[in-house]
Amino acid sequence: MSTHAGRRRLSAGELELVLTAHERFVTGKPGGKRASLRLVNLSGLDLSQRNLTDADFTGSVFDGARLIKTKLERANLFGCDLRGADMRAANLRRADLRGVCLRGANLSMADLTQADFREGQIAIAHPRKGLDTMRHESRAGEADNVNFSGATLDGSQFNGSSAHKADFTDCSMRGTKLAGANLKEANLTGANLEGADVAGTNLEGANFSGAVLSGVNMDVARVHGADLRGVLRDPDADMHRRIGELIKRADGNEAWCQTGAKEGSPANFNGEDLRLFKDTLKGRRLTAMSAQNACLVGLDLSGCHLQGVNFEGADLRGVNFRGADLRGARLIGANLTKADLRQAVMSSLPLGGGRSAPAALNHARLRYALIQAVDATAAVFDQADLRGADFTGAQVENASWLGAHLDGTSGLAPGQGRAA
Repeated sequence: MSTHAGRRRLSAGELELVLTAHERFVTGKPGGKRASLRLVNLSGLDLSQRNLTDADFTGSVFDGARLIKTKLERANLFGCDLRGADMRAANLRRADLRGVCLRGANLSMADLTQADFREGQIAIAHPRKGLDTMRHESRAGEADNVNFSGATLDGSQFNGSSAHKADFTDCSMRGTKLAGANLKEANLTGANLEGADVAGTNLEGANFSGAVLSGVNMDVARVHGADLRGVLRDPDADMHRRIGELIKRADGNEAWCQTGAKEGSPANFNGEDLRLFKDTLKGRRLTAMSAQNACLVGLDLSGCHLQGVNFEGADLRGVNFRGADLRGARLIGANLTKADLRQAVMSSLPLGGGRSAPAALNHARLRYALIQAVDATAAVFDQADLRGADFTGAQVENASWLGAHLDGTSGLAPGQGRAA
């Protein structure tokens, strides 16, 4: 049955009037009106980068449409057909996606925080009589074969939905509700599922290589044939016993900074699991700290003084470095996938005598990292994996990019991010 049955097609002029009025409505300008585009055929259209926040598209068809970086926050997409739609980096925070068909769509890098994918009652038009004869059927959200790589799905509602063979590589899925969902043969490599609900979830044949599964009870899910190699589980009992000692090391580092090296000493956290710190280190002075090959997944280090720190080989996935001072930091080979580095300082650290140490990110993994408005002057990104990273507003003068992987990177001006 055609999903286009009973869906009206607006002329280009009509649609533009509606969208322009809606954008005026969203921004509080005179003449604005909220868009109500229910049961409309929008297939194949390019709505990229439009501001459609709070718009109502109930039951509409977007087959093959382009919605790249489109703002759809809190939009009503209930029962929509988005098969094959290109929705890369779209903002769908708290969007109503109940009963939506996303089969084959591209939602790479999209923000789906608290979006609702659960079952919905869908109105189906008669193939010949159209809207005159309607029937209703319950339809679970369909996300089979969808590309969610690098997307944020924190707190989203996937209960009972189907995402068979979907790609969730490097996704942030903290607290996602997946009870009763079908994720059979899905790719969850490197995904962060901290605190996710997987009761009754079909995860048979799924790939969890390197995924974060802390706070996840896999015993209540179907995991036959799933690849669980290298997953990160909950911190063990030893880490809970030692957390007080580790905090004292941080205190000593701060005393060393505050007294000009007369008291305390730089903390050595090499090889430690520091996840229990959570936000304990936020804003603290930890200059010259060493955390080689340490695990800091999900920590809040915003506003920290981290000049000259050694994070070589560390697991820094999802770490909040917002506004942190990382001048001269050693991040060689570190994993900063989906880390938040906005407004951080990653320029060179003066050493005296006219010498300085650049921030070293050689061979680092910064996939889907937020690097907006960062000062990365003279930083070294040689051989780094920067695919999907956002450098909007960043200062990258004299940075080195030899052999860096830059596919899908945004925010770099022409000529930037290229080896001389």
